[in-house]
Amino acid sequence: MKHIKPHYIVIIIILALAAAGIWLLATQQPRMILFYSDSCPHCQVVAEYIDQNGIRERFKFQELEVSRSQANATLLERKARQCDLDTAQGLGVPFFFDGEKCLMGDQDIIDYFKK
Repeated sequence: MKHIKPHYIVIIIILALAAAGIWLLATQQPRMILFYSDSCPHCQVVAEYIDQNGIRERFKFQELEVSRSQANATLLERKARQCDLDTAQGLGVPFFFDGEKCLMGDQDIIDYFKK
């Protein structure tokens, strides 16, 4: 087996560090999440606004249905607590987490996307 030349080792190290930096940035950036329920009329208003205004093309966010998924409902509660919201009485949807702020209700979420 031939010896690896030192400049190849340097290139490999640089590429590994760059990949690690990209991964770190990707995990540090806020993840936007829209929580909704299929049976929620206010969620439908938000969905229609998103569809009619090309919001998915301009914003990258997850859409999580909470009435059929305990994991999604638990994540919604965790995000609400992160925003210092009182979760004792339950939470409503639509609920949008932008990585820092929590928004509840169709109009607040639509206003966020309008800005």
